[in-house]
Amino acid sequence: LPCFVRLAPETLVDARLAPRTANPLNERGTRELFCDRPQSTTECDQFMPAIVHLSLGSNLGQRQKQLRTAIEHLKQLGRVVSLSATYETQPVELTDQPWFLNCVLTLETDKSPEQLLKGILTIEREMGRERTRKKGPRIIDIDILLFGEQIIQSPQLTTPHPAMHRRRFVLEPLAEIAPEAQHPLLKKSVRELLAELQDAQVVRRIPPSADDEPQARDRATAG
Repeated sequence: LPCFVRLAPETLVDARLAPRTANPLNERGTRELFCDRPQSTTECDQFMPAIVHLSLGSNLGQRQKQLRTAIEHLKQLGRVVSLSATYETQPVELTDQPWFLNCVLTLETDKSPEQLLKGILTIEREMGRERTRKKGPRIIDIDILLFGEQIIQSPQLTTPHPAMHRRRFVLEPLAEIAPEAQHPLLKKSVRELLAELQDAQVVRRIPPSADDEPQARDRATAG
C-alpha cells in the first residue's frame, strides 16, 4: 500500500524520492509526502531526515577558527539548520585547563546514528584531536546531544547525551536555538532543563567579532 510521511514545514522534499506527490501544508502545519509506490511504513521512514543537535567545543589554539572549521566539515554530513551564538565557558570536571568556546548547531541529516558518529570522529581526527587525557584540553570536541527522539545505548554512542541535562555550556546555547526540543528520557524541554539547572558554571555569550585570545581563562577571571 502507498503511505504518507509527515514532514515539518521547513523540510525540503528531496527530488530523488520521485515518483511521489508533495502536498501543501495541512491544518497541523506539517507537510505530507505521498509515496505512490507499494512499500511499508518502515521503508518510507528511511526517507525522513533526522534532526540532530550537536555540541561543539574548543579550548586550544585559535578556538573560533577551530569551531568554524568543524562547522564547515559538518556540512558534508547534512544541512546546518540553525547555529547558536558562541559562548566562552568555564571548564568543568577537569578545571585546570584553558576556558572553552562552545556552540550548538542543529543538523538535518540522512545519516544513521552510526554513520554520523563515524563522520564526526573523522572530522575530529583530521582536525588534529588527540585523546591523551580524559576531559583534558582539546582542539575540537563534537558531541551528539539528541538524535531526533531516538534513545540509543551502545558501546559507541549514547543518546540523549548522558550529561547534557547537567551542563550549562550545553543547555544555554541549545535553548537559544531549540528551546522546545524534548529530552526523550526526562520528558522535559531544553528550556525546562535549563530553568531547573543549579550548576554555577560561568557561561558567557561573546559577540561574533570578539578576538580569540589564547589566554581566555585569564581574561575571564580578571573580568
